[in-house]
Amino acid sequence: KKIHRKRNLRREKERERERERERERERERERETESVNERERERERERERERERERERESVSLGQQILCALLSNQRYN
Repeated sequence: KKIHRKRNLRREKERERERERERERERERERETESVNERERERERERERERERERERESVSLGQQILCALLSNQRYN
């Protein structure tokens, strides 16, 4: 009976170690997922900044076109 108890204790300890390893693997997967999500959020922020810069360039370009048209119009009047 003592042998069985010892064997059972070893088995239980091994099962507990395996459960802990599985929990650690799960935590690692969560960290990786969070890391991927954060990189995706950063890429989206960068895309938004680029869209904003593009809108600014278009706005400046339109302003320049209007200014040129007004100046050009003044020359002919």
